Amino acid sequence: MVAVTRLALTDVRSHAALALEAAPGLVAITGENGAGKTNILESVSLLAPGRGLRGASLGEVARIGGAGGFSIAATLMAAGGAVELGTGTLATAPERRVVRVNGAARPASALGEWVSVVWLTPAMDRLFAESAGGRRRFLDRLVLALHPGHARETLRYEAAMRGRTRLLTGHPGADSGWLGALEGAMEEHGGALLRARADTVTALSEALADAPEDGFARPLLRLEDSTPADLAAALKRNRGLDAAAGRALIGPHRADLGVVHAGKGMPAGLGSTGEQKALLIAIVLAHAALVRARTGEPPLMLLDEIAAHLDAPRRTRLFSRLAETGAQVWMTGTDRSLFDAADGATRFDLPNRLQQ
Repeated sequence: MVAVTRLALTDVRSHAALALEAAPGLVAITGENGAGKTNILESVSLLAPGRGLRGASLGEVARIGGAGGFSIAATLMAAGGAVELGTGTLATAPERRVVRVNGAARPASALGEWVSVVWLTPAMDRLFAESAGGRRRFLDRLVLALHPGHARETLRYEAAMRGRTRLLTGHPGADSGWLGALEGAMEEHGGALLRARADTVTALSEALADAPEDGFARPLLRLEDSTPADLAAALKRNRGLDAAAGRALIGPHRADLGVVHAGKGMPAGLGSTGEQKALLIAIVLAHAALVRARTGEPPLMLLDEIAAHLDAPRRTRLFSRLAETGAQVWMTGTDRSLFDAADGATRFDLPNRLQQ
């Protein structure tokens, strides 16, 4: 099992200094609104590549009134032994991320070699009813747990796309060969994105088909991606349109995750907030089982306010299913009693704070 056994925060959001020790399995963090519960989950999420569960800039993570930077240090229990992970920023460079693995400087993408993280937050309760961008980011987080190189391919695709857009909008007479090279890079890395996403959605659909019927809705998934087979040629034909729009109008950056409530035959976005949350829970549970089956290790799971709108029997089933995944699961809630059925959970009760 991959688990964070020690977490130390300095100047992270509301926490000037905080140190926690946790066991594998379920971890329940309780406290009043504003106590800093979500800030702890965000810190764990930043031990993986990307901008964390809030999608915030690095400057936003640093504590207001602090020294200007922030640091997150963790001991990760992994199959090969303990690994020391650290990330944060310096006061002199508040938007430049620093990453260290066992004391050695590494790029942020290297974190994916050690840990994969998936999360659910209250802001995601209407994920299926909102823009495709949120669903695409959710899907890519699931993909990353199965394809660690996905983050690298995403960065390279986006860098090529930005470079092409700058040439089209700022240099109308740019060399066609230069544009062609960028479009070729978008095709290469975009193809890798598409293959990894398609593999994940297919495998996850199979895992969901085998999941137990225990009160959580069963979702049907499909990858909605209209990327042309010959993307480079299509981008070349679209240069005029893309220059006018100021962005690339085709490509895997416009993909979407389609989800249908199987029991009702209804698009997930038309369901109630509670139904959408149940569908999300079903997806992350199946994903954890899939990742464990493929890699031998489930991802870390971060579930913010996960039990708030579930009745007692459904909470009990949820905690049982979470324990069965073998994952370390960090959960938050305002009421300690919400986790009474979470047998053996590590518990932290936070004092109230003025700022979260």
